[in-house]
Amino acid sequence: MVSKIGAAGGGKTYKKNRPVNYYGVLSVIVVLGIASVVLARYDYQNPGATASGPVPTVGTTWYAALTFDICGVSAPLLPVDPKYRGGFTVEANDIIRIAPVAAADAGNHATVAQFANEYPGLVASSSQLAIPETNGYATAATTYHNGQVCPKGHGVPTSIAGKTAHIEYAYWRTFAQTTPTITTDPSTIKFSNEMEVTMAFLPKGATPARPSAAQVNAMVAANAAASATTTTLPVTSTTTSVTTTTVASTTTTSTPVTTTTAQG
Repeated sequence: MVSKIGAAGGGKTYKKNRPVNYYGVLSVIVVLGIASVVLARYDYQNPGATASGPVPTVGTTWYAALTFDICGVSAPLLPVDPKYRGGFTVEANDIIRIAPVAAADAGNHATVAQFANEYPGLVASSSQLAIPETNGYATAATTYHNGQVCPKGHGVPTSIAGKTAHIEYAYWRTFAQTTPTITTDPSTIKFSNEMEVTMAFLPKGATPARPSAAQVNAMVAANAAASATTTTLPVTSTTTSVTTTTVASTTTTSTPVTTTTAQG
């Protein structure tokens, strides 16, 4: 019976009555399927581009705190460059001023990776972390690669010394967040206002240190100062002229009346 049904289904009668939109529906399904796969692949490769939350636009001024955790030891702060006029400016205490000046460092492009690209001498990737010194250049002693071993001494904790380390990036978006979000790709970290960031070179399982309380206080103070800045509008004073009208007074002179009495 199955063979009869199959034969009947492929007969001339079925071909004549086949729906006109049959192939059209199939084409739509195929196109939607391909589009969903392409979109999913793009979202996977560009997670920051579709992440929720506000993004800094040109004209926005935000602040973030930055620190470096190299084998359990805080690295020296980045040199301040007062002449730099890009979208990211490093201020005292490694406070990052986020003020996009173009589309390249605004919106979804305002990432930790973009900050590193703009800061002279700083290299921050999934395989390398190079920290510039006061002369603006990183040295072999301040450049780290995955697979290197944390040295012994120099303040390195014994639990870390001698272990193989790798590069990672930790961030805290709120003060209440106690456990950092950790990634090896800085391009996926979009800046948010008053965010704390740590660039780290640590053995697997070690938790990167958070920026210090002094840095956080400086960040909050800088943000409060920026928020308190207001634009004073000029006050226009309008003077209305008053016209005084003087009415001339008229003086009336009375003429004496003479009465003549006729005598009889």
